[in-house]
Amino acid sequence: MSHTTPLSLFLFEDREAVQFHPLTLTRPLDDLRIGICTIREKWERVLNPSAVTRTLRDNLQGVFEAPALPDDQECLLINSRLLPDPELVAAIQALQAGEGLSRKGVLLAGRTDGKSANRWLNEFPADPASHFSLREETSAALIHFVWNLFKRNGEEIRRDISLLKPVQLDPTARVADSAVLQNRSEIYIGKHAVIEPGAILMADRGPIYIGEGATVMAGAILRGGTAVCAGSEIKMGARIYGNTTVGPVCKVGGEVNNVIFHSYSNKAHDGYAGNSVFGQWCNLGADSNTSNLKNNYGTVQFLNWNTGNEEETGEIFMGTIMADHSKTGINAMLNTGTNCGVCCNLFSDGYPPKHVPSFSWVNGSRIDLYQFDKAVETMRRTMARRGVTLTDSYIGMMRGIFETRENPGG
Repeated sequence: MSHTTPLSLFLFEDREAVQFHPLTLTRPLDDLRIGICTIREKWERVLNPSAVTRTLRDNLQGVFEAPALPDDQECLLINSRLLPDPELVAAIQALQAGEGLSRKGVLLAGRTDGKSANRWLNEFPADPASHFSLREETSAALIHFVWNLFKRNGEEIRRDISLLKPVQLDPTARVADSAVLQNRSEIYIGKHAVIEPGAILMADRGPIYIGEGATVMAGAILRGGTAVCAGSEIKMGARIYGNTTVGPVCKVGGEVNNVIFHSYSNKAHDGYAGNSVFGQWCNLGADSNTSNLKNNYGTVQFLNWNTGNEEETGEIFMGTIMADHSKTGINAMLNTGTNCGVCCNLFSDGYPPKHVPSFSWVNGSRIDLYQFDKAVETMRRTMARRGVTLTDSYIGMMRGIFETRENPGG
């Protein structure tokens, strides 16, 4: 296949996409960030498609786009749980019409015509693999569970560095003379970024990416691989260990190890977060701490949002998964393997439950309903502070989550 042939991209969710709830209650799976980029951004970068669409659940309509594709172009279908690597991308680009890649009956990728792709936009087939002549692909990076995000994050930071090919030091960036940059060849500092006096960037164990307009304040210590995305701030004296992503427009301080922050989320004060993923618009109050290791060093059980059952993860290190617009009060403590839904408030001097349903107001073991109108007003104020408008479609998405909150699979 010629690389110049115009192709469309269709990102689809399969039945396992529910394993990424509650983060995906408010976004398609391809909008999850792992490494520097979202999954969608990775595939756009490697395939350079002429048009992009996705399967979109009913509750996300109007919040995210899923446009029709050109009928006269062939289309590559990509499973949203699939992460690109050079060998996989080459195999996908070599597919002919009607051919696909699979693993144990799960469709990973396929090539079809634009008309078929547009029909699938309206009604995606229950067994998409049956529509292709398949070749088994065993080495592709396919994520299965929500904790795979932080587990694979360091590797994906490295891959995204290769993908983005950032400059090592943009001429508009400002790096203080007293800042320490160890292993400079693995440090990338973007446009108008600021590294203040006394900051230490240690890239001997992996690359460090500082995005456009990001700031690393005085005395902060960063160890690679770490990504600080556009417009974010690392607060004074912060200790940021490897395999961590601070998404766009976040403020992060204290001690952080192997954590992903999606955009517009803050952990601006002291306290520890480890082996965790936080969605958008989250805020951790001062001295909030996430436990990421059981006292008996046993593996962590984690609640499956779709079934409501606790399941064995096989992971020894696992902190908190927290969905969009959730917050903790000062001195909050989160237990190992906490799973917190959308739009929750957690405040107490004891551990809250490990499973927190969406729209919960939690004080210790007591969970009250977070009234919808009050939650929306807080959303509106929070988003307005960052110049983001709360739309009717977004409110409608949130109302659907609120109305099904008693059902974890809602």
